[in-house]
Amino acid sequence: MVKKQSSKSGNSSVREVAIDWNKELLPLFKKYKGKKHPLQFQNPYQLMVMIVLSARASDVMVNNLAPEFFKHYPTFGRLAKAAPVELYPLLRVPGFRKKAEWIIDIAKSIENLPAIPTAIGDLTKLKGFGRKSANVYMSQVGLPAEGVIVDLHTLRVAPRLGIAEGTDPKKIEQILMKCVDKKNWHILGMSLTYLGRETCRPKDPTCEECLVKKVCLFNQQKKK
Repeated sequence: MVKKQSSKSGNSSVREVAIDWNKELLPLFKKYKGKKHPLQFQNPYQLMVMIVLSARASDVMVNNLAPEFFKHYPTFGRLAKAAPVELYPLLRVPGFRKKAEWIIDIAKSIENLPAIPTAIGDLTKLKGFGRKSANVYMSQVGLPAEGVIVDLHTLRVAPRLGIAEGTDPKKIEQILMKCVDKKNWHILGMSLTYLGRETCRPKDPTCEECLVKKVCLFNQQKKK
Protein backbone atom coordinates (compact mmCIF):
# COMPACT_ATOMS: atom_id res chain seq x y z
CA MET A 1 0.00 0.00 0.00
CA VAL A 2 1.35 3.42 -0.97
CA LYS A 3 1.01 5.95 1.82
CA LYS A 4 1.98 9.59 1.99
CA GLN A 5 4.22 9.79 5.03
CA SER A 6 4.82 12.87 7.15
CA SER A 7 7.46 12.06 9.74
CA LYS A 8 9.68 13.86 12.21
CA SER A 9 12.83 12.83 14.04
CA GLY A 10 13.66 15.08 16.98
CA ASN A 11 13.98 18.64 15.68
CA SER A 12 14.59 17.51 12.10
CA SER A 13 12.53 18.57 9.15
CA VAL A 14 9.42 16.86 7.88
CA ARG A 15 9.41 14.47 4.94
CA GLU A 16 6.18 14.13 3.02
CA VAL A 17 6.45 11.76 0.09
CA ALA A 18 4.55 8.82 -1.33
CA ILE A 19 6.24 5.60 -0.26
CA ASP A 20 5.27 2.04 -1.08
CA TRP A 21 6.47 0.37 2.10
CA ASN A 22 5.68 -3.13 0.85
CA LYS A 23 8.19 -2.51 -1.92
CA GLU A 24 10.79 -0.58 0.08
CA LEU A 25 10.86 -3.08 2.94
CA LEU A 26 11.12 -6.09 0.62
CA PRO A 27 14.92 -6.41 1.11
CA LEU A 28 14.29 -6.81 4.85
CA PHE A 29 11.49 -9.30 4.27
CA LYS A 30 13.80 -11.39 2.08
CA LYS A 31 16.64 -11.25 4.59
CA TYR A 32 14.56 -12.24 7.59
CA LYS A 33 12.16 -14.66 5.94
CA GLY A 34 11.90 -17.73 8.15
CA LYS A 35 13.82 -16.06 10.97
CA LYS A 36 12.56 -17.28 14.32
CA HIS A 37 12.19 -15.25 17.47
CA PRO A 38 15.30 -15.35 19.71
CA LEU A 39 13.37 -17.15 22.46
CA GLN A 40 14.41 -20.80 22.23
CA PHE A 41 11.12 -22.61 22.78
CA GLN A 42 10.18 -26.18 21.92
CA ASN A 43 6.37 -25.97 21.84
CA PRO A 44 3.50 -23.46 22.23
CA TYR A 45 3.39 -23.96 26.01
CA GLN A 46 7.05 -23.04 26.41
CA LEU A 47 6.69 -20.08 24.05
CA MET A 48 3.76 -18.66 25.99
CA VAL A 49 5.57 -18.92 29.33
CA MET A 50 8.81 -17.51 27.93
CA ILE A 51 7.04 -14.54 26.35
CA VAL A 52 5.66 -13.56 29.76
CA LEU A 53 9.04 -14.03 31.43
CA SER A 54 10.82 -11.96 28.77
CA ALA A 55 9.06 -8.70 29.65
CA ARG A 56 11.80 -6.32 30.91
CA ALA A 57 14.25 -9.24 30.71
CA SER A 58 16.66 -10.22 27.96
CA ASP A 59 15.93 -13.19 25.72
CA VAL A 60 19.31 -14.63 26.71
CA MET A 61 18.32 -14.51 30.38
CA VAL A 62 15.05 -16.32 29.68
CA ASN A 63 16.70 -18.88 27.39
CA ASN A 64 19.24 -19.69 30.09
CA LEU A 65 16.66 -20.43 32.78
CA ALA A 66 14.17 -22.22 30.51
CA PRO A 67 15.65 -25.76 30.51
CA GLU A 68 15.65 -26.05 34.30
CA PHE A 69 12.23 -24.44 34.64
CA PHE A 70 10.59 -26.71 32.08
CA LYS A 71 12.23 -29.76 33.62
CA HIS A 72 10.20 -29.03 36.75
CA TYR A 73 7.10 -27.70 34.97
CA PRO A 74 6.85 -29.39 31.54
CA THR A 75 3.14 -28.74 30.88
CA PHE A 76 0.31 -26.34 31.58
CA GLY A 77 -1.22 -29.02 33.79
CA ARG A 78 1.84 -29.26 36.03
CA LEU A 79 2.26 -25.49 36.17
CA ALA A 80 -1.40 -24.97 37.05
CA LYS A 81 -0.90 -26.96 40.27
CA ALA A 82 2.06 -24.90 41.45
CA ALA A 83 2.09 -22.11 44.03
CA PRO A 84 3.88 -18.90 43.01
CA VAL A 85 6.47 -19.24 45.76
CA GLU A 86 7.55 -22.61 44.33
CA LEU A 87 8.60 -20.90 41.11
CA TYR A 88 10.67 -18.10 42.63
CA PRO A 89 14.01 -19.98 42.75
CA LEU A 90 13.65 -20.88 39.05
CA LEU A 91 12.68 -17.43 37.78
CA ARG A 92 15.79 -15.27 37.90
CA VAL A 93 14.22 -12.41 35.95
CA PRO A 94 12.95 -8.91 36.83
CA GLY A 95 9.46 -8.97 38.33
CA PHE A 96 9.60 -12.72 38.95
CA ARG A 97 6.99 -12.68 41.73
CA LYS A 98 4.32 -11.10 39.56
CA LYS A 99 5.34 -13.20 36.55
CA ALA A 100 5.02 -16.37 38.62
CA GLU A 101 1.43 -15.41 39.39
CA TRP A 102 0.73 -14.61 35.75
CA ILE A 103 2.02 -17.83 34.24
CA ILE A 104 0.21 -19.94 36.84
CA ASP A 105 -2.99 -18.02 36.10
CA ILE A 106 -2.45 -18.59 32.37
CA ALA A 107 -1.91 -22.31 32.98
CA LYS A 108 -5.11 -22.56 35.00
CA SER A 109 -7.07 -20.63 32.38
CA ILE A 110 -5.86 -22.79 29.51
CA GLU A 111 -6.44 -26.00 31.48
CA ASN A 112 -10.12 -25.05 31.51
CA LEU A 113 -10.22 -24.43 27.75
CA PRO A 114 -10.43 -26.99 24.93
CA ALA A 115 -7.27 -25.52 23.37
CA ILE A 116 -4.84 -22.61 23.55
CA PRO A 117 -6.58 -19.48 22.19
CA THR A 118 -5.81 -18.67 18.57
CA ALA A 119 -7.31 -15.16 18.25
CA ILE A 120 -5.64 -12.00 19.48
CA GLY A 121 -8.74 -10.92 21.39
CA ASP A 122 -8.68 -14.13 23.42
CA LEU A 123 -4.92 -14.19 23.92
CA THR A 124 -4.89 -10.67 25.33
CA LYS A 125 -7.35 -11.75 28.02
CA LEU A 126 -4.59 -13.88 29.55
CA LYS A 127 -2.60 -12.41 32.45
CA GLY A 128 0.61 -10.75 31.36
CA PHE A 129 -0.32 -11.00 27.68
CA GLY A 130 -0.70 -7.74 25.76
CA ARG A 131 -0.86 -7.19 22.01
CA LYS A 132 2.90 -7.46 21.57
CA SER A 133 2.96 -10.79 23.39
CA ALA A 134 -0.02 -12.06 21.42
CA ASN A 135 1.53 -11.00 18.10
CA VAL A 136 4.81 -12.71 18.98
CA TYR A 137 2.97 -15.90 19.91
CA MET A 138 0.79 -15.89 16.79
CA SER A 139 3.72 -15.24 14.48
CA GLN A 140 5.81 -18.06 15.93
CA VAL A 141 3.13 -20.77 15.95
CA GLY A 142 1.92 -19.96 12.44
CA LEU A 143 -1.44 -18.37 13.19
CA PRO A 144 -2.86 -15.82 10.73
CA ALA A 145 -1.69 -12.30 11.51
CA GLU A 146 -4.07 -9.96 13.28
CA GLY A 147 -1.48 -7.34 14.14
CA VAL A 148 2.21 -6.43 14.05
CA ILE A 149 4.82 -7.07 16.74
CA VAL A 150 5.84 -3.73 18.24
CA ASP A 151 8.64 -4.21 20.74
CA LEU A 152 11.30 -1.78 22.00
CA HIS A 153 13.28 -2.24 18.79
CA THR A 154 10.33 -1.43 16.56
CA LEU A 155 9.47 1.59 18.71
CA ARG A 156 12.89 2.94 17.80
CA VAL A 157 13.17 1.74 14.20
CA ALA A 158 9.73 2.67 12.83
CA PRO A 159 10.08 6.42 13.58
CA ARG A 160 13.68 6.41 12.35
CA LEU A 161 12.60 4.93 9.04
CA GLY A 162 9.79 7.45 8.80
CA ILE A 163 7.00 4.88 8.57
CA ALA A 164 5.46 5.98 11.90
CA GLU A 165 5.73 8.67 14.55
CA GLY A 166 5.60 8.78 18.32
CA THR A 167 6.25 6.33 21.14
CA ASP A 168 2.81 4.76 21.67
CA PRO A 169 3.03 1.04 20.71
CA LYS A 170 -0.68 0.81 19.89
CA LYS A 171 -0.61 3.83 17.60
CA ILE A 172 2.55 2.68 15.88
CA GLU A 173 1.06 -0.77 15.34
CA GLN A 174 -2.04 0.74 13.75
CA ILE A 175 0.10 2.82 11.38
CA LEU A 176 2.20 -0.20 10.41
CA MET A 177 -0.95 -2.21 9.72
CA LYS A 178 -2.18 0.53 7.37
CA CYS A 179 1.13 0.96 5.55
CA VAL A 180 1.91 -2.71 4.92
CA ASP A 181 -0.29 -5.45 3.45
CA LYS A 182 -1.74 -7.88 5.96
CA LYS A 183 0.07 -10.81 4.34
CA ASN A 184 3.33 -9.17 5.42
CA TRP A 185 2.42 -8.28 9.02
CA HIS A 186 4.28 -11.17 10.65
CA ILE A 187 7.45 -10.73 8.63
CA LEU A 188 7.23 -6.95 9.11
CA GLY A 189 7.29 -7.33 12.88
CA MET A 190 10.23 -9.74 12.85
CA SER A 191 12.12 -7.66 10.27
CA LEU A 192 11.90 -4.43 12.25
CA THR A 193 12.83 -6.28 15.43
CA TYR A 194 15.95 -7.80 13.91
CA LEU A 195 16.85 -4.59 12.10
CA GLY A 196 16.84 -2.89 15.50
CA ARG A 197 18.86 -5.65 17.12
CA GLU A 198 21.49 -5.96 14.42
CA THR A 199 21.79 -2.65 12.59
CA CYS A 200 19.58 0.18 13.84
CA ARG A 201 20.83 0.07 17.41
CA PRO A 202 20.10 2.85 19.94
CA LYS A 203 23.64 4.19 19.77
CA ASP A 204 25.90 4.19 16.72
CA PRO A 205 23.51 2.55 14.22
CA THR A 206 25.42 1.10 11.26
CA CYS A 207 23.44 2.94 8.60
CA GLU A 208 25.93 2.12 5.87
CA GLU A 209 25.04 -1.56 6.26
CA CYS A 210 21.28 -1.03 6.31
CA LEU A 211 19.26 -2.57 3.49
CA VAL A 212 16.71 0.25 3.59
CA LYS A 213 19.06 3.20 4.05
CA LYS A 214 17.91 4.88 0.83
CA VAL A 215 14.38 5.35 2.15
CA CYS A 216 15.30 5.83 5.82
CA LEU A 217 14.43 9.29 7.14
CA PHE A 218 17.02 9.08 9.92
CA ASN A 219 19.79 8.27 7.46
CA GLN A 220 18.73 11.06 5.09
CA GLN A 221 18.70 13.64 7.87
CA LYS A 222 22.02 12.43 9.25
CA LYS A 223 23.67 13.38 5.96
CA LYS A 224 22.42 16.97 6.07
